[in-house]
Amino acid sequence: MFEKMRDTWTKMIQPLVVRMGNLDPSVLTWTSLVISIVSFYLIAYADGDGEGGMMIVGAVVLILIAGVFDALDGALARHQGTDGPYGDFLDHTIDRIVDVGLLVAIGYNSVFVVDPMAGWAAALLTLLGSYMGTQAQSVGLSRIYGGFSRADRLVVTLGGLLWAAWYAGIGGTMMDISSIHEYAHWVLLGNTQLNGMTLALAVSFWGGVYTFFVRFVETRKQLLAK
Repeated sequence: MFEKMRDTWTKMIQPLVVRMGNLDPSVLTWTSLVISIVSFYLIAYADGDGEGGMMIVGAVVLILIAGVFDALDGALARHQGTDGPYGDFLDHTIDRIVDVGLLVAIGYNSVFVVDPMAGWAAALLTLLGSYMGTQAQSVGLSRIYGGFSRADRLVVTLGGLLWAAWYAGIGGTMMDISSIHEYAHWVLLGNTQLNGMTLALAVSFWGGVYTFFVRFVETRKQLLAK
């Protein structure tokens, strides 16, 4: 859904792109990665208190800043006429690293998440969903963008992090879902507590499952129609 706002966002940042002149776009790409890594640390080690809440909020701010840099690099390259295969390759590689790093960092926060494997599981399904989009290109089709997009996942994840920060800030107790239904524990990837971080992991995991099948079916349909 949020992927459709790409054109609007591109127009908004165009004045900033023009002012950057001849800056190497790859500098922005690598800077976005460094900023993201700092945010991963803050997320993974945030406690369930006021200070931890501020760490999570700080991480969200850094992720948003990294996202701006990530958007600017491609726009700047196109403005300069220097966009090419390497820039596209680097941009997508960093995107995948950030996607995985963010979910793994959430999984390693033992205050909110019981088992770090939940983060790895969510990261794996996220990668599989992205893989199906690029795999379509490798067999001669256009890239497939259907399903739960990266922008959708990022919005849900940031929303979940802000929810977790609010809980930490007020010293609230997390929602125990173990007695709701036997499958609730399974849906939350082994977690019994519903909070912003476990919700972000669950949505990323199941969104990845959905995306994988949607893109597989669409790719199959287009290939068989050739």
